[in-house]
Amino acid sequence: MKKYYVAAALLSLSIVVGFAFSEQNRVDPPSSEKTAASAPESKKMTIYRDPNCGCCDAYADYLDENGYQVTRVDDRNFGNHSISAGVPEQGLGCHLAEIDGYIVSGLVPVEIIERLMNERPQITGITLPGMPGNAPGMSPEKTGTLKIYAFSEDGVSVYSNE
Repeated sequence: MKKYYVAAALLSLSIVVGFAFSEQNRVDPPSSEKTAASAPESKKMTIYRDPNCGCCDAYADYLDENGYQVTRVDDRNFGNHSISAGVPEQGLGCHLAEIDGYIVSGLVPVEIIERLMNERPQITGITLPGMPGNAPGMSPEKTGTLKIYAFSEDGVSVYSNE
């Protein structure tokens, strides 16, 4: 009978220790594996891009690395989509993005997107025209000056020149 109590006690102890050990060593998934539903709207972005554009993928990766949750949508006609969204034709970037009610066209650096999300100006969006070689997605990091334009029904103005 004594052996039965000792065996039961050891079994109970091993179950408790095993549970405690497994909880202590549990690893939560990295933030990149969290669902899009867990991100604030200002960190969720949809990018419409030409499926053959490598810089658009590099730019989306750059955004992911900076805490954004990016949905990529293949759209060979993103230029027409951009114009219908309000981007001036002479200001088209290499892809179109939507984020929390704003349009972001081109390879706009994260700092400028965050400024847009914090300031929340009464504009349709911002654009970095073309594919500047010193922009994120074209270069490992932003170098030099990039001129970002704001656009709305009222016209176009410089949003950032840094």
